[in-house]
Amino acid sequence: MRKIQVQAVHHITLLGADRQTSIGFWEGVLGMPFVFDQPNLDNPGEGHLYFDPGDGRLITVFTNEDRVADPTPRKPHVGGLHHIAFAVSKATFSQAVARLDERGISHSGVKDRGFMDSIYFRDPMGLLVELAAYRFEPPFGFSHADVLHQAHLIRVERDDHAIAEVHLADAIEVLIARRQGSLSQDRGPKDPYGD
Repeated sequence: MRKIQVQAVHHITLLGADRQTSIGFWEGVLGMPFVFDQPNLDNPGEGHLYFDPGDGRLITVFTNEDRVADPTPRKPHVGGLHHIAFAVSKATFSQAVARLDERGISHSGVKDRGFMDSIYFRDPMGLLVELAAYRFEPPFGFSHADVLHQAHLIRVERDDHAIAEVHLADAIEVLIARRQGSLSQDRGPKDPYGD
């Protein structure tokens, strides 16, 4: 038996309200360019809008002019979608609370996740949306997932509850040492200012 190896998220399709509400939220609030539009090929009574979340992949939204926006939270159920998270820069994240407040969009405020900061709010159809900003940049040649995996191993070895910034910093050091050789016989920490 062999795996079907995936390489990335291709797209995520959500059920939206009417066309203008969907464009207003995905492009007008979250800044995703509206790049493609056609009918829903499986349901000709619906539109199918395509938005670029910033990495060239797609968020698509089925729209129907008979659906009315209702941001009431939906009751979670097993197998259902809890929330969708989007990466933002630290600079954008620092402005998110004020920009949501300007629109009167209720939100969670900033949540400390140890390795990232998050803000949660609902789209016009009640879907929980998260804006997430990492507290680190991965070293050249590595991904955020690489750093988080190494930080997890360090956290578990130290018997710590959750990943914190110290685990991230140490993980980055480990990954750089793994990637790049050195002419030094001893790459350990030094105090060149000591006696």
